Amino acid sequence: MKILIISQYFYPENLRVNDLVFSLKKRGHDIEVLTGKPNYPKGDYFEGYSWDGPKEQEIHGIKVHRANLILRKKGGGLRLFLNYFSFVFFGVFKILKLKNNFDKVFIYAPSPITVGILGVIAAKKFKCKSYLWVHDLWPESVRVAGGIKSGIILGLVNQMTKLIYRLTDLLLVQSPEFKNYILNQGVEESKIIYYPYYAEDFYKVVEKEKSYLSLFPKGFNLLFAGNIGVAQSFDTVVNAFEKLKEHDINLVVLGDGRDKSRIQDQIQEKGLTNKFHFLGSFPPEQMPYYFTCADGLLITLKKADIFSYTIPGKLQSYLACRKPIIGALDGIGNKIISESNSGFASEAENHELLANNILKLYKLSKTEKEKLSNNALDFFDKNFNKQHLLERLEEILN
Repeated sequence: MKILIISQYFYPENLRVNDLVFSLKKRGHDIEVLTGKPNYPKGDYFEGYSWDGPKEQEIHGIKVHRANLILRKKGGGLRLFLNYFSFVFFGVFKILKLKNNFDKVFIYAPSPITVGILGVIAAKKFKCKSYLWVHDLWPESVRVAGGIKSGIILGLVNQMTKLIYRLTDLLLVQSPEFKNYILNQGVEESKIIYYPYYAEDFYKVVEKEKSYLSLFPKGFNLLFAGNIGVAQSFDTVVNAFEKLKEHDINLVVLGDGRDKSRIQDQIQEKGLTNKFHFLGSFPPEQMPYYFTCADGLLITLKKADIFSYTIPGKLQSYLACRKPIIGALDGIGNKIISESNSGFASEAENHELLANNILKLYKLSKTEKEKLSNNALDFFDKNFNKQHLLERLEEILN
């Protein structure tokens, strides 16, 4: 198949759409990508990129068409609005200039949903079907994560989202819990297909290496990897560790985010600096080597309907690396940890239950921890296996 993939973000930006694009190419499909100038997550151009170019590239044998956009910078409300809509504005001109025909248009839509506008236009031009892979629920995401409270703005966003959904041929959703929300936006049930993330090939079981192990403190080490933002409810984690301060339990943190400095101040105020070890950010390819050195992996989310509907992307990565998982989150994420019997899950923002579950894992025998680890990998293979999901996507596109 000749497929045009539209995504505001693409290599060298580090999102899972990259692996999907390269994997489809390896499976024999003719792929081209329409994307923006890379600036996520830090908000400035990556080295080698500017307003003036490059406008066209070839990356691993894939034609990449880059539309201009206004940089997101530090990500304030106005900057994000300009960033999202400028990509749509300049992306339209890119679509009009494309001379090739395509069999399918596939749109990767984490946030913003505005990228779906380009998908609708491209499908009309090339007279082919459009497939929107929905990873975030608008306008709920705008309200909860974006902090927008204006009824007028949320109403306009909702109308735009409904229009995009109506004009797109098929909607792929990363969580089965998205279905009811989207149905309530007037979408026909027959247009909605559950299609989750998979974890990239490098997320796998690896042996411990001394160079990574030496970065970990002595004792029982729980590890958190990913963004440190309001959505992750790190206050819950700090409060849980305050209850555990008499135990030999540490948290190793890999990642960065807007809430990091505030959380570090809070940790210092509570006298917990010896319990938290912020190692910094690292390429995803290195994550399994850190994961294997930990006694368990932590995932937390804020209490909100939108987060309860979402399967957090790192949950698949955790499962693939065969480690016990501790979760403080609601909905589908909680359900996966519990049903897979890969660890212990409590409700979002309940620091007492989180502390109890961490202590429960801490007290398990080596054999009991190994059983949780094996359950994690088994569940991953049955539900999020990359090859199976790529085959499933080809079936959907056909």
